[in-house]
Amino acid sequence: MPEINKVDQKQLSEWITGRHKYTLLFKASRDGCVATTFHSKCNNKGATVTVLLRNANAYSLDNKAFLFRLYQDGTFKPVNFPVTGAGNAMYDHQSYGPTFGGGHDLYTFNGTVAHDGTCYPLNGSTSFGTSYNMKGENSNSICNGNLKVTDLEVYMVEEIPNAPLENPWRRTPEWNLKFLEELKANIEHYKPLKELKIQQARILLVGQVGAGKSSFFNTINSIFRGYITSQACSGNAEHSLTTVYRTYQVRNGPSGKPMNFRLHDTRGLEADQGIDGHEISYIVDGHLPDRHQFNPSLPISPEIPGFITSPQLSDKIHCVAFVMDSSTVDVLPEKVLERIKSLQTRLNQKGSALDQSRQSMSYNDRGICFWRVFYSPIIQEVVDRVSQIMGLPRAHILPLKNYESEMELDDNVSTLALITLQQVLRFADDYMYNYLDLLEEGKLRQENIRE
Repeated sequence: MPEINKVDQKQLSEWITGRHKYTLLFKASRDGCVATTFHSKCNNKGATVTVLLRNANAYSLDNKAFLFRLYQDGTFKPVNFPVTGAGNAMYDHQSYGPTFGGGHDLYTFNGTVAHDGTCYPLNGSTSFGTSYNMKGENSNSICNGNLKVTDLEVYMVEEIPNAPLENPWRRTPEWNLKFLEELKANIEHYKPLKELKIQQARILLVGQVGAGKSSFFNTINSIFRGYITSQACSGNAEHSLTTVYRTYQVRNGPSGKPMNFRLHDTRGLEADQGIDGHEISYIVDGHLPDRHQFNPSLPISPEIPGFITSPQLSDKIHCVAFVMDSSTVDVLPEKVLERIKSLQTRLNQKGSALDQSRQSMSYNDRGICFWRVFYSPIIQEVVDRVSQIMGLPRAHILPLKNYESEMELDDNVSTLALITLQQVLRFADDYMYNYLDLLEEGKLRQENIRE
């Protein structure tokens, strides 16, 4: 078994950058402290890490090489020393053990070294600082001025970017049928703040064409209907498939009773067309009627049929969820990103609750199980990236997998979708609490509230 523990491996991976697997290739106490054995086991194995464990003919080019210390006198004090002369990073000689730097910075041993009963008194030498930046450290602080070691190990380093993390980057209860039923019950019994006398929270879905806005409604609708539905038109097209503004009801399957929230679907964002700041203002303020037909030649105005002249709190949007396709996060057209940021600024000025919901595709293709989504370093990286792009807290970035190719419901897909919806409804409540504060402070009039 490797001697380097999880803490040591984590520290090494931070220095190397990324997540890695460490496979023991050579161990002096197991294989003998023999240079030829070291070469036969370690040559041509790619990147390696050499570890010297203590009680208290050609150079290789490697600009990523570094020396390191993990412990000093038994205390964990990690520090790495980057190469300064990449052309002399490592020295390969059939009679030498692991050797680093010209001069050499660290020359471990020559030929064969026998165990003296307590340690291996390596017959090499050190000349730290020749090819590596030692940051003020020296032979005494690195190895107590000698090369007496209890063992010498060499590990092959393999990058494992898709491997699940040991601990989730976002904690949730254990995923099982009980948790799924609890999520469904919480959402079925959800009610907006009773003090405001609003029957339904209103969630507006905004995003690029094909991001998954309509599919999100279909996913939630399917979960509560008990089977896969496609009530909202969805799919892949050059321009938005949504041409009509819809305020969808989600109904409880057994009773058919509308639930206490609506999902508002609108046309997608595009570089030169689609929903704009003018339209978003009318929608968020509650002026636009259900089933309004978008017409590029007829901008929204008080003259359109069904225009709500004096919208009340119950007509307004309480949370805006930006929906993004995670596979396009790094290739979003600049104009689309500018429009998203412009809408975000306008919404912040209006005080709407902002959420950043995104559809992350190809989880299966990447070998990631849905119930392990919060253990995935890939998804964690996308969440971090979207957080940076949008300037939102990471807790506002919610992974989502919509039903798309499935013919039957999947508990894990449903669980992930309901975790997202539950948080979106909580964000809507945040907006309502802010509204209630203003009302109680006398900064709003009671007549602005209507059931």
